[in-house]
Amino acid sequence: MNWNYLILVLAATIAGGIIPMTVRRVSANFSIYLLAFTGAFLFGVTIMHLLPEVYHELGHMAGAYIVLGFFLQVFLQQLSHGMEHGHSHIPTETHHHHIAVTPLLLGLSIHAFMEGIPLGFTYEDQSALPSLMVGVAAHKIPEAMTLITVMMHAHKSRKQLWQILIIFALVTPVAAILAGWLGSKSAMVSHYLIYLVALVIGAFLHISTTIFYESGTKHHELSKRKVLAIALGLGLAFLTLIFE
Repeated sequence: MNWNYLILVLAATIAGGIIPMTVRRVSANFSIYLLAFTGAFLFGVTIMHLLPEVYHELGHMAGAYIVLGFFLQVFLQQLSHGMEHGHSHIPTETHHHHIAVTPLLLGLSIHAFMEGIPLGFTYEDQSALPSLMVGVAAHKIPEAMTLITVMMHAHKSRKQLWQILIIFALVTPVAAILAGWLGSKSAMVSHYLIYLVALVIGAFLHISTTIFYESGTKHHELSKRKVLAIALGLGLAFLTLIFE
């Protein structure tokens, strides 16, 4: 277990949460392009590093678990309302509604725990883990931004915001530590971790493709700047192949 990687994920999450607490108004375009960039990078890393790994280990059965993971994420976003890919659903001046905090936190926390499981897995591809760590850390920034923005509109106090942010920031590293520790203690657990990684791949594919065509856009269009952000994210993912 590389603790520096986990510290990076933790720091990125906290940094993302601090932005809406300290910046009075965050540009909507900044969030859109950051999501597009990080989503594309995570998509590229998933396809180029994780997918070959699970197919090597599981063969054709990998596809079944990836599909299950995809639709598991569909279920989770019914709780989180899509905060994983930038949907905040903040009440407007003309449409006031109560923000149900508990299901939002539950759905996003389960997703964050799932994100951590592949970080505790031992890969044959030596570049897979560092690439995935960077991808998850980058994705945590807009994810935490959205979470804290929603909690601020739910009128949480400053103390509560920090408590929510710190607990949320710990979920993914704790999942990685737990997966790595259990995998090292039991060959059986280590074997079954690859099935969980396949589920997470499905979730990653759902989130990243949703970001491409939906999050933060009107009529789900792809603007030139968003396409550029996606291209940069994919380009960075391609660069990780150099370190194989």
